[in-house]
Amino acid sequence: MKAVKGAIRFEATLEKLSDEFGWHYVAVSRQVSDAFGFKGNARRVVCTLNGTVEYQCALMPKAGDFFIIVNKKNRDRLGIIAGDKVRVELIRDESKYGLPMPEELREVLDQDPEGDRLFHALTAGKQRTMLYYIGKWKDIDRRIHYALTVVEHLKRNDGKIILEELGDDLKKPML
Repeated sequence: MKAVKGAIRFEATLEKLSDEFGWHYVAVSRQVSDAFGFKGNARRVVCTLNGTVEYQCALMPKAGDFFIIVNKKNRDRLGIIAGDKVRVELIRDESKYGLPMPEELREVLDQDPEGDRLFHALTAGKQRTMLYYIGKWKDIDRRIHYALTVVEHLKRNDGKIILEELGDDLKKPML
């Protein structure tokens, strides 16, 4: 483990959690987590793998230590499989949400004070989930549709997310 300007660097082996889920991860020691001085359960970091793939993520608990999920897209970009060594660099994520705020959602929230209030009343984890759902699309029209749909869903359901209903709403054709 090596700390450089607030970053902690180390080498780890990409592991597979189980055949049932197919999740791949890199282990992170409690020592590394503790070096960031996290309080409570929120352990958000920016992870860079092999010096090229950077993403925001959480340190997830596992048997007294932690791990970081490495999704298929990032594994494919790096050309790595379970058992491969990876160089890991972590810095504390100081961003407001722990994921980028899609411009389309920012615009909808700026124009809808009630939607903004309801969105910001969600837990940080639910906010990140909505940011992920909206931001993952390359198509700007789809991101606009998702942003509008999420905000209308929150308004219709007194600020609560009802996943099955939201899923149905998001499947409706864009106008």
